[in-house]
Parts: sequence; C-alpha cells; structure tokens
Amino acid sequence: MKSSVVELSIGQLAERFGLAPHVLRHWESVGLLHPARRVNGRRRYTPDHLARVALILRGKDAGFSLEQMRELLTAPDGAARRALLTDHLAALDAKIAQLQLARSLVEHTLECTADDFLTCPKMLAMLDCLVASALSSSGQAERSPSSCAAGTLR
Repeated sequence: MKSSVVELSIGQLAERFGLAPHVLRHWESVGLLHPARRVNGRRRYTPDHLARVALILRGKDAGFSLEQMRELLTAPDGAARRALLTDHLAALDAKIAQLQLARSLVEHTLECTADDFLTCPKMLAMLDCLVASALSSSGQAERSPSSCAAGTLR
C-alpha cells in the first residue's frame, strides 16, 4: 500500500527555497538534515523537512553557523536550547553594538566639517582612545563600544 504522505526529491526540496541540491547534501553531511528514507538510493523528504530547511535558513539569517545550528537542533531539551540561544543573543548584542559604533564613525566622517576627516579632532580623539586601549591590554585591543564610545563623534 502506498503512503499518502507527499515525498519530495532533494531537487524539489531545494527548489522550494531557491537552493541548489548540493546545499542540502552538505547540510546532511554536517548532521542538519536527514532524508526520511531512500528509494533506489535517492533521498526522499517529507513536508516536515520543509520546516526544518526554513528553520536552518532563519538560523543562518540570525547569524548561526551550521555547527551552531546542529548544536541547537540536537540539544537534548528545551533548557539546553534556551541556554544556546541566550549565548547567541549576547553575541548578537555585542555585534550590534560594534556595528552601531562603526555606523556612527562612518556617519561622522560623511558629515564632518573638517577639510579631511583624518584631521578631525573628534576622529583623532576616538582613534587615540582605541590606540590607548590596544596598548593597555597585552597586545589585544579592547574593541567594545563602551571603551571608546561613539558619542565622542557627535
């Protein structure tokens, strides 16, 4: 008796998301995706796989690596997944703060009234702060936005 579940080939599943089939094969090789079964050696996927691919894509959009997605999806329970998500959220917040500082720097250079932004007193003060941070921390520059705040550029 034939199953009433609609099955998709790897090409059909990939096409639904605008992906090449080799992407799904790679995800399979890293443990993110597993076909429901194989028929004559060909992978067969169910509608549940559509949600899995969508979740992987959204995770990538949220900055998760494939390894992080695998850890998240194979975590033993909701509490373990929450812990991984909490860590990732903290990393995203740090990255957003860093990007806001970078945006502020570029915005200032575009709006700066100095003839050349390399001679702008505000820009030079911010660069001096970054250099001082780099010199004071055993060869590793402190790159947090709070150490040389974007507010010094306004």
